[in-house]
Amino acid sequence: MIKTRIRPLWIRGLRLYGLSAGDVPDDGLHVHSRFQSVEDPARFAEYFVHENVSAADLGSPGRGRDHHTLTVVREFRRVPLEASALALTVFTARAGRAAAVVAALAHFAERAVSAYQPAYLLLAHSLQAPQTVVLITGVHERAAFQAMKPSAFSIDVLLPELRPLLLEPPEWYAYCPETEEVPVGAISQYAV
Repeated sequence: MIKTRIRPLWIRGLRLYGLSAGDVPDDGLHVHSRFQSVEDPARFAEYFVHENVSAADLGSPGRGRDHHTLTVVREFRRVPLEASALALTVFTARAGRAAAVVAALAHFAERAVSAYQPAYLLLAHSLQAPQTVVLITGVHERAAFQAMKPSAFSIDVLLPELRPLLLEPPEWYAYCPETEEVPVGAISQYAV
């Protein structure tokens, strides 16, 4: 008899919420990264990974339009993760344009990994809303993401190609650690 080892099923998720609506999540997640909108300080995104979710929960529509199960397209991670800055960008593609947005961002991700060797890069799209595409990047220099200014590791050069494919401009989020857990400017030990 051959014994097989079953690996745990790791599910990646994204939750978008606003403090003004009192929509602060409390799911007891210990492994997550919280991001604050660059444009709207009352809007947040939480990226998380959790284990052993049933197949029925994956596409559960009852979770709301701002709860997403993410399907990974590309991921690059240095071990150990030594990023000094994390950023998250949410893209919403026009109807019928999600594949083109994912393809353009996947090409960008491959070039970025080769040229800039980031500490972390994740490109994923939502299982519930495939037109929602997420790019998470981690770098060693915080300056690379301050005010989303053009830099060596920036999607600004890609925006002219993406704009006609998007329903609305990208939503930019900067890493926002839990202030009681980590010093300002550091990446939380619980960050994904």
